Amino acid sequence: MTLAKYISDLLYRYECVIVPNFGGFVTNEISAKVNHFTHTFYAPSKQLTFNTHLQNNDGLLANYIASSKNISYNKAVEFIFNEVKDWKTTLVKEELEIENIGSISINNEGNYIFEPSNTINYLTSSFGLNTYASPAVKRITYKEKVKQLETITPIIPSEEHKKKTPAFIKYAASAAIIFALGTFGWKEYQKVQFQNLVVQAEAKQQKVEKSIQEATFVISNPLPTITLNIAKETFNYHVIAGAFREPENANKKLLELKAKGYNAKILGLNKWNLTQVAYGSFNSKFDAINKLNSIKRTVSKDAWLLVKEY
Repeated sequence: MTLAKYISDLLYRYECVIVPNFGGFVTNEISAKVNHFTHTFYAPSKQLTFNTHLQNNDGLLANYIASSKNISYNKAVEFIFNEVKDWKTTLVKEELEIENIGSISINNEGNYIFEPSNTINYLTSSFGLNTYASPAVKRITYKEKVKQLETITPIIPSEEHKKKTPAFIKYAASAAIIFALGTFGWKEYQKVQFQNLVVQAEAKQQKVEKSIQEATFVISNPLPTITLNIAKETFNYHVIAGAFREPENANKKLLELKAKGYNAKILGLNKWNLTQVAYGSFNSKFDAINKLNSIKRTVSKDAWLLVKEY
């Protein structure tokens, strides 16, 4: 599996994936939109951008590769290093194409120019909603056609016209009117069908989410429900100071950080049975990245960012 495939997998679950010594791919959710010139409907999606300033290894990509390939963390870092080296060599000669992500080139000023791919929507809630193009309904044109037909064959003709007008002209005019109205009705029907498909897709998505939420432990005699108006904050971003095999060393590091004024905490064991200690935890990705960069500049270059979804 290529490095691009690992990055693509992570973009479905995370808002930022950093490639060490290269840059970070950042996603921002955008709502559904309509192009009034091409009459195209676009489902909600994630807008993909590239930031060359995000180059420090936060551990996310390396840990994912190590887990997927069943290799050590150091081997995963080496794999990323070799891929990035090949990418930079390609960029010197030509445009770099990154599968399912986009293309990158270097302009005359030496800056990276990123063009995102439009073949994949990384917003999982929009799964199954494709782009839809609908021709514009030109009501004025239909009115003009009806007027022309009325001029050729009046809708309420006089007795004289009834006698002089050949039968085939009347039939042709009627067929033309029916065809015009039928075309208009078919386009309106297609538009309604598309809207129904969107509603059905959203309903199915809500049903799946509801099933997941209801798939919890069943208690035969539950306690009465108590409603508390408490705003829940989720701290998904953690600036890691270290991971220790011995719990005593983790506690020692925790006390050391607290003595320096950090809101440090122990996050528990990771999948390698190492106790992780964080300088602090944040509910904002940008606050976490700013704190990480500050710590790397002034305290420790070994600090990294851990992203957890609860």
